[in-house]
Amino acid sequence: MKSGSKKVLGIFSRYLILVLIPLFGFGLFYAVFLPLTKFPVFWILSVFFDASLIGNSIFIGEKAIEIIGACVAGSAYSFLLILNLSTSGIKIGKRIKMILLSFLIFLLVNIIRIIVLGAMYINDSPFFDVAHKILWYAGSTVLVVLIWFYEVRIFKVNNMPVYADLKYFYKKSSLKKK
Repeated sequence: MKSGSKKVLGIFSRYLILVLIPLFGFGLFYAVFLPLTKFPVFWILSVFFDASLIGNSIFIGEKAIEIIGACVAGSAYSFLLILNLSTSGIKIGKRIKMILLSFLIFLLVNIIRIIVLGAMYINDSPFFDVAHKILWYAGSTVLVVLIWFYEVRIFKVNNMPVYADLKYFYKKSSLKKK
């Protein structure tokens, strides 16, 4: 296979996965990351409180902490995947390492976030509501961007998501000025 054809096939494959994510991937993100989120949160909270886990809810005394889809932040995992797959010039081995590292970092920080918010809620902190809203609306987005910038730096990624692919097709197209 020619180098140009191989590159086009690689681009097509990456974007095909991106198109399929909304069809199949969101449910998969929640199916995988809900247990990976709720069990560590429960185990760690159990060290400090008399906690019980029923379904997706952690009960501590009269209070319940329900781990819902927004807590899992499946859309953040999908955004990390979109950033990765829409960036050209990354070899498959490096791409897989980047995806796994970004997911792991996000998972760990998300678990810490839920534990801290849970402790604030259990202890009736007056700052719980504002902290919860700030972390819910802005925290995940900022974290995803920071994780991406960190990966760009440590993995020495030189291309911008989407842009390098568009630039490649423009150079190959008849739209290019001669």
